[in-house]
Amino acid sequence: MTGLFCLYLAVAMLAPMIVDIIDDNEDWKGFMVTFFLVGSISAAILIANRGEMVPFSPRMGFLLINVLWITTSFASSIPFLLGATEISFTDSVFEAVSGLTTTGATVMTGLEDLPRGLLLWRSTMQWLGGIGIVAMGLLILPFLRVGGMQFFRMESSERADKPVARIQTFASYLITIYVMLTLSCMVTYAAGGMEWFDALNHAMTTIATGGYSTHDTSFAQFGDAVLVTAIIFMLVGALPFTAFFLFLINNDFRKAFDSQIIGLLIIIFALFIPAFIAASDTGAFLPSDAFLHSLFNVVSIVTTTGYATTDYVSWGPLAVSVFLVASFVGGCAGSTAGGFKVYRLIILAQTLRASIRELVYPNGVFPVYYNGRRLAPEALQSITVFFFAFIAILFIFTILLAATGMQFDDAFAGSLSCLTNVGPGITTLIGPAGNFATVPETAKWLMIILMLLGRLEIMTLLVILTPMFWRSD
Repeated sequence: MTGLFCLYLAVAMLAPMIVDIIDDNEDWKGFMVTFFLVGSISAAILIANRGEMVPFSPRMGFLLINVLWITTSFASSIPFLLGATEISFTDSVFEAVSGLTTTGATVMTGLEDLPRGLLLWRSTMQWLGGIGIVAMGLLILPFLRVGGMQFFRMESSERADKPVARIQTFASYLITIYVMLTLSCMVTYAAGGMEWFDALNHAMTTIATGGYSTHDTSFAQFGDAVLVTAIIFMLVGALPFTAFFLFLINNDFRKAFDSQIIGLLIIIFALFIPAFIAASDTGAFLPSDAFLHSLFNVVSIVTTTGYATTDYVSWGPLAVSVFLVASFVGGCAGSTAGGFKVYRLIILAQTLRASIRELVYPNGVFPVYYNGRRLAPEALQSITVFFFAFIAILFIFTILLAATGMQFDDAFAGSLSCLTNVGPGITTLIGPAGNFATVPETAKWLMIILMLLGRLEIMTLLVILTPMFWRSD
């Protein structure tokens, strides 16, 4: 599986290589070398391991996910090392992990002057990472019962717990939906005034809710039509792909409905109001501009995309508080978005409500429901454990980042933005107007771990670090 996915990655490097050849840029040589290096090793692995696959099991699932994300991250970093950017090994891995996990945190500046092939590669990483995230969330994680995601197992998964065998069943739907959404976004961007190359790159990173841009100022230089398009497609990327599947299969909105969607929209609206007030109070915007910019940036952070139109940190303490809360939320389960996820917030709120009722009526029974279905105790336990692990890791890594020399606010913001795969933080250093270039090298490796923890739903990575996982049965 590792050889197969790395081979796909090597083939994907041909597109930016061709772009650099057309532009007569020497960076094409770096992509060519990487293509042959990664491609030959991957092909050798495939040939050496041909035959029947090992039967799928939870242990194999945990190992497979971790190995895939780690190996593809290192393979994706090679073009940065061999290119004209001359960035360090640490920065190359940071940029690659940030891309594949769709975090969008970057150490690169002067994006307008970078070779177009490298810009396309950054966007391609996020696009591939996004489709991998959806596949992982729909097929593997529910089977592994991670973070309460077992609740979102597809109906057909009740027969034979072999997610790998079901990939072919859903692959055509997933790829078709993902590609069509990307093309629709690209065409709409171009119609709104974007150049076609910018439209392609931003379409890939919008649907993937990744946030990599081809400009240092992100979306600041684009018109209102482009911003409205981005808002719509960022929301689309943060919606559960199970809803798209079920609608295509049943052609019925009611069967495709998920209460996460309503929850996501309510949260966005609740955060938009104070953000709009903060933007208006600055006196720097007309009411219409304050409306659009506050809505854009709230949607961007809640969906963990990470685009920005302005430095919202400068809007004052109210805005900083709003975007701090927005960074926690995340999108829906089964989407390309990261974060804590809306369904967990809904279920935790329902659990709190049931606990309060039990205090009033000790002999009463108050089950927790989601989408009209009663939640099993194991799902509630998974979500509770995930919540504890999320908070514990957030504060532990805040301390570790502070130990590298970072200020506390930067350490906390960096820990939060990487763990939730948001990208920009809420401070001047790593906020929407900054980047991660000046972060200490040790801190960058800690953030790399955080990005992988957040993308792999925390427990998936933690479980392979336990001695029990490696003991023979």
